[in-house]
Amino acid sequence: QVQLVESGGGLVQAGGSLRLSCAASGRAFNSYYVGWFRQAPDQEREFAAAITGSGGFTIYADSVKGRFTISRDNAKNTVYLQMNSLKPDDTAVYYCAADRKASLRVPASYDYWGQGTQVTVSS
Repeated sequence: QVQLVESGGGLVQAGGSLRLSCAASGRAFNSYYVGWFRQAPDQEREFAAAITGSGGFTIYADSVKGRFTISRDNAKNTVYLQMNSLKPDDTAVYYCAADRKASLRVPASYDYWGQGTQVTVSS
């Protein structure tokens, strides 16, 4: 089992950057896939990015490709989401999720979730 805590959200102007962190507690974190998802008000939770346990494979939603970078430091049990060139449409609560086996883009395939961190991008 793993517990996840997100941090790093905040208010930023369009074009700015933020780095989100997802800190995990529990054993064998390097065996977990981790995904970042986001949910805007009155919208469904959507996939943003995901990374395999070793960090050797990453995948992104088309809407964030080229602007967001997911990475992980297994020695620190932490996954990061570097977000650059932020747009007002990126405003949402961002969640990290983890699972030992997951369809990376599918929220329902992840068993473990953090509480979320708010990202607000002003125009």
